[in-house]
Amino acid sequence: MNDMMFLGLGYIGAGVGAGLTLIGAGLGIGKMAASAVEGTARQPEAGGAIRTTMIIAAALIEGLAFFALVICLLALMNFGMPKQEAAAGAPVVAPAQIQAHK
Repeated sequence: MNDMMFLGLGYIGAGVGAGLTLIGAGLGIGKMAASAVEGTARQPEAGGAIRTTMIIAAALIEGLAFFALVICLLALMNFGMPKQEAAAGAPVVAPAQIQAHK
């Protein structure tokens, strides 16, 4: 597999991962809001407690979705990094290792 195909598959994987994350978060928050509205309709005096619980759960779902998007972006940036090519027989040394030995 050549470098351009590897880079393209990385972009596709990050896009699919981000899309699935947002779809899952949207479905979760939508189902939670529907249940909260139904619960409030059935028992209006518990509306405040239901709303508070729903907002806390929605914030947790949004935080998880944001975390997953950041991981997709980090994976995308890692796929976009140029690869170091070693000379014939020379080991590939990371830049941090070069700085440590100076």
